[in-house]
Amino acid sequence: MQAVVLDKPGSIRVAEVDDPAPDHGELVVEVGACGICGTDLHIADGEFPPTPYPIIPGHEFSGTVVALGPGVPGKGSGPRVAIGDRVAVDPSLFCGRCPPCRAGRGNLCQYWNAIGDTVNGAFAQYVAVPAANAYRIPDHLSYQQGALIEPLSCAVHGLRRLGPVVGEAVLVVGAGTMGLLLQQLLARAGAASVTVVDRKASRLDTASQLGATAVATDLSELAGERYGVAVDATGSPTAIEAAFAALARGGRLMVFGVSPQEASVRLSPFRIYNDEITIVGSMAVLHSFGEAVSLMASGAVSTDPILGPPLPLDRWPEALERVRRGEGTKIQVVPAGSTGGPGH
Repeated sequence: MQAVVLDKPGSIRVAEVDDPAPDHGELVVEVGACGICGTDLHIADGEFPPTPYPIIPGHEFSGTVVALGPGVPGKGSGPRVAIGDRVAVDPSLFCGRCPPCRAGRGNLCQYWNAIGDTVNGAFAQYVAVPAANAYRIPDHLSYQQGALIEPLSCAVHGLRRLGPVVGEAVLVVGAGTMGLLLQQLLARAGAASVTVVDRKASRLDTASQLGATAVATDLSELAGERYGVAVDATGSPTAIEAAFAALARGGRLMVFGVSPQEASVRLSPFRIYNDEITIVGSMAVLHSFGEAVSLMASGAVSTDPILGPPLPLDRWPEALERVRRGEGTKIQVVPAGSTGGPGH
């Protein structure tokens, strides 16, 4: 099969590799579409410490089940998925035995692994995955929409971490894929207003199309507005500091974007104390994939403004550079022969 191979940081090739064989409890998915995100940039650059090399990346994906491994029952035995089913896949691989896992916080697993991050992923024609991680998707969803379910599940977990937002004035910093998904979920959760800030005017146009109450290229344009809730979806220390500064007394800040491990921010501890500011983080997916499938299937989030035409798998290096330059919103690739459309 054809696959993207990262032999080492900075060394990328699209090559012919062996087809994967499903191990016990696994199945094989023929990939329909797979999205590129910031983590893939970090992996390509050697900035994601858990990643071993060589590796086939890709953790935001959907496709069709084409093979079942030992221990995965057939359709007549009532499995969750079977050959021919269209699925989206939760990439999480928790150990289930460490203290965080036993406490129900598998995303903080001491032995954390993930498809496409630490084991071979879906920038390939086929990928082997645990059967328990595959979720059926309805025929009316395209493969591209199916591949957007993983980032949506991260946003669902983020809203759970944040808590109720009913009646709140909310600020979202960053209008990339995650910011736009969070914007929609926050509005759906009852926020009184959702203001979106991003330096790219084209992304702000998309935020407005998706119902943002107000948009700005810089917080200085908002004339000293204060917000009960602020969400950073950039990972930029400067943006995090600005979001903190924009909070009203008693406000909440969620750090959702991924910063470099060595990054730091300057926040006033007196203000955290005196204004009773709450700061929370949100990392990846936790028991939120099924809910994201339901939200996507019901049309609760709009995807057309976020998804553009996909690129073929053999143009993955070009797609990665487009992400690096901040072009478009969600850039995805499809293997040869896949259209990414409904029923394909």
